[in-house]
Amino acid sequence: MEIKVLGISGSPHRHGNTETLLDSFLDGAHASGATIEKVVLKTLQYSPCRGCNACHKTGECVVNDDAIILYEKILASDCLSVASPIYTMGITAELKGFIDRQQYIWARKFILKTLYFSDNHIKRHKGIFISTAGLGWENVFDGAFPVITALFNTTGFEYYDNVIANDMDRFGGIRNHPTALKEAFDKGTKVVGILEKLKTGS
Repeated sequence: MEIKVLGISGSPHRHGNTETLLDSFLDGAHASGATIEKVVLKTLQYSPCRGCNACHKTGECVVNDDAIILYEKILASDCLSVASPIYTMGITAELKGFIDRQQYIWARKFILKTLYFSDNHIKRHKGIFISTAGLGWENVFDGAFPVITALFNTTGFEYYDNVIANDMDRFGGIRNHPTALKEAFDKGTKVVGILEKLKTGS
């Protein structure tokens, strides 16, 4: 039973702390036999939501760009891992702009009612938030959680877990963190095992 794991890096900084943590999660998923794909938002061409509300009538976004292609990949995935560093107590502009583009999917669910995710579907689709922060504050990730929750809820994923590591300024980067990379790898392995059991009914 193939398990598809999609990783989205919302960091504008390539191969930094957060993307490295995402890579470790994806490595763990791959080690458990999943098919993995990583998409870096920085490399895509897309614009933020225009707020035109045309999708409320049609269920389609009037802007045809890379965001639509990526949402198709999201809806075809079993596990969605979304990664963003914390910038000014929230997710990056790249990721927020992309998440706002899900409005057409929201419209299908709640206005047009042409899209429905059953409880069983949601249970079989897991969402993981991956993040790092320079500050050591325990609440440094709190501003990000509601936006990530909205993404997972709209696209039919259970918000399953977080892989987060703060205090990067003190550690001098994710590679110097004593546990974060292994934790990410292990969670990648674990979630694939859970999804396999759910899909086979074992």
